[in-house]
Amino acid sequence: MKFPSRSRLLRFFLATALSLAAIGAIALTGLYFYLTPKLPPTEALQDVRMQVPLRVYTADGQLIAEFGEQKRIPLHYEQFPSDLIHAIISAEDDRFFEHPGVDYKGLLRAAINLILTGERGQGGSTITMQVARNFFLSREKTYSRKINEILLSLKIEDELSKEQILELYLNKIYLGRRAYGFAAAAQVYYGKGLDELTLPQLAMIAGLPKAPSTYNPIVNPERALLRRNYVLGRMQELGYISAEQHQESILAPVSATDNNTITDLRAPYVAEMVRAEMFDRYGADAYSFGYKVYTTIESRLQQAANQAMHDNLMAYDRRHGYKGAETHHEPDETADEEGWKTLLQDLTTVGGLQPALVIAVEEKEAVCYLVDGTRLVIPWEGMEWARPYINENSLGDEPKTAADILRVGDVVRVEQDSSGNWLLAQVPEVSAALVSLQPTDGALLALSGGFDYFQSKFNRALQAERQPGSNFKPFIYSAALEQGFNLASIINDAPVVFEDAELESEWRPENYSGKFYGPTRLRVALVNSRNLVSIRLLQSIGIGTAINYMTNFGFDPKHLSRDLSLALGSATITPFELARGYATFANGGFLIEPYFIRRIEDNDGNLLYQADPLIACDDNCADVVPPAQAEPVSDISVEAVAPEVTESPEENVDLSVEALHLPRPAPRTLDARNVYLMRSVMQDVIKQGTGRRALHLGRTDLAGKTGTTNDQLDAWFSGFNNDVVTTVWVGFDTPRSLGNRETGGHAALPLWIDYMREALHDRPEATMKQPEGMVSALIDANTGQLSSADNPNAIFELFRTEEMPQPAPLTAGGTNGTSSGSTITEELF
Repeated sequence: MKFPSRSRLLRFFLATALSLAAIGAIALTGLYFYLTPKLPPTEALQDVRMQVPLRVYTADGQLIAEFGEQKRIPLHYEQFPSDLIHAIISAEDDRFFEHPGVDYKGLLRAAINLILTGERGQGGSTITMQVARNFFLSREKTYSRKINEILLSLKIEDELSKEQILELYLNKIYLGRRAYGFAAAAQVYYGKGLDELTLPQLAMIAGLPKAPSTYNPIVNPERALLRRNYVLGRMQELGYISAEQHQESILAPVSATDNNTITDLRAPYVAEMVRAEMFDRYGADAYSFGYKVYTTIESRLQQAANQAMHDNLMAYDRRHGYKGAETHHEPDETADEEGWKTLLQDLTTVGGLQPALVIAVEEKEAVCYLVDGTRLVIPWEGMEWARPYINENSLGDEPKTAADILRVGDVVRVEQDSSGNWLLAQVPEVSAALVSLQPTDGALLALSGGFDYFQSKFNRALQAERQPGSNFKPFIYSAALEQGFNLASIINDAPVVFEDAELESEWRPENYSGKFYGPTRLRVALVNSRNLVSIRLLQSIGIGTAINYMTNFGFDPKHLSRDLSLALGSATITPFELARGYATFANGGFLIEPYFIRRIEDNDGNLLYQADPLIACDDNCADVVPPAQAEPVSDISVEAVAPEVTESPEENVDLSVEALHLPRPAPRTLDARNVYLMRSVMQDVIKQGTGRRALHLGRTDLAGKTGTTNDQLDAWFSGFNNDVVTTVWVGFDTPRSLGNRETGGHAALPLWIDYMREALHDRPEATMKQPEGMVSALIDANTGQLSSADNPNAIFELFRTEEMPQPAPLTAGGTNGTSSGSTITEELF
């Protein structure tokens, strides 16, 4: 048998190898031309839209909230610290700046592993390939996906620079805890910007892409430490850090904490209002397109609203006694610290009140344990308030020792006062709402819809439709002034019984005091909130007339009671609607449209929307633009709004309101003189009526009105000056009595005072200028008729000039009532 020569064999194998290579090359070329058209176009590679969450800010730039599943803070390449880039290169792809997008050495290792073991591996996955996979491909491990990944990586490298690719990676990669990109990871794990992180911290987050869950420094600090030190070691090997830096860094402790919900200011009710509005505008894209919403909220005032809400609801709660521990556990459940943690671990902090377990009770103090391991002491001063609750009007005996209040095994709530002392507390059942507006344009300055949004998302400021009680009376009195009454008009405050078909029963209204005061001037009746006068006044002007008049304050007639109980505030109205109504008194008689979004920007800072509110002004609106609205306004334009001015002022100059973007005047719905009269009465409410507590603010420019409904179900106070109008409501979500003494002046007014103290502290006193066509005249306080100066009952009252009351009839002795015969005109001013 004759064998082929060695040279012939060599030629055969060579020819076979070349043929196979040619076939392989043809197959690869065909595969390339087949798959390449299916790859994403160049435009998509160069204009990848980051899924950036919706962020909500105050007017002064404080972050209120963030909405969206993916936390991301996109940065440009040059904004990333060089230590981070070196750490990423060291950990993920040390040949990144050398290879063309595919590391062939790594791929060869993966191929050899497949031949030897029959198993697919991950070898050779470069940063570019990770970008391709994360942006455009699934994560399934198939041959076709891997080929697409390689081809797409080559295309990316051909179209983008290395810096652009790395920028995409640094902004896109998932790093655990909803953080996408390294800037977001720095915020989530350390609560800082990337430029504030240390080398060990940068190395820690640089180690996350390999396995974000496994190397999470919060969940798995031990594994995260090993991964961090590996990254630091690679950085030293590649010459990015010195041996001294390496040694110092690996000794640094794991310092990551959970900062997933960091905000600058707590305003969750406002944030939810913005979220709902943005969803209405943009749908689901609102959560991923990186919109930035700047609200009208002033952070200083919102903080004041938060504090006033907390302090006053806690004060109400303490006035009404201690309801006992939330739960109690017997000693076998609280034998050791591990058991203590187990009992507390599922309880959340509510309104700043932390859950605590009582572990020891002494004569005048108690020792408590917090879930984070803190042991604290509540001194006697922090618990002596805790008389047992019996009902809203009754308390038990005063405690003598701590054992009268607490037992070992009680789960209670605690908080710290401003001095750091611990206090026994309980989550209030009572709730409240606060709405504060800028009356000149309706900008929302602060809003709180309850004690804790995360305990109850019900926004009482917008959603609680409650009876305003006497808080509604100023609107009725304003209507009466337009129907021929004046502030000196006399109405009899006497018992009355109404057979009212609308009320379906006999109605015997009374004053809060239960007393009757006889003939009463309108000013006195409103200052002292006389119910019977208000009812007779409404009866006189007519229910239909009054309801039609209420549209001047923005109230919907459909929601108003069509019976005489309207005079006592029986309609159901939200705090937001009441604040808007009072703004008409505060701004001189104009109906504004409240708003809370100042402007909307896209992720690049381009203006998408800017509010163009109605402004309370008569002729020259440009002079009264609110300070918060310093920039030009436009409904939708994102371009410059200033008109082009040529050298010749007569040519091509559009001086229209639209071109100049002058403020839009709000409609005047009340006569300025009516407003002035009503404000003077509501100033008396504070000077000498049911709102006297507000005198503690030491101002003379405040006006307002209390409100209390039957059985003290609701307590209100609405008050204002020229600059700020604020409405406060206090009550239970399921209506029940607040207690016999919990009137508007006792339960709601203190909250209003605490807020307004901050809202007005840097504002000069601002009073309304007296309009033309008004006169101040002496009247008899008993009759409301004109009087002379020698009448001991003579007082001054304001009138519209054409509505001056008549002089009292002359008596047989030639005098008008109790006064002497000096002429009336001498008493006019």
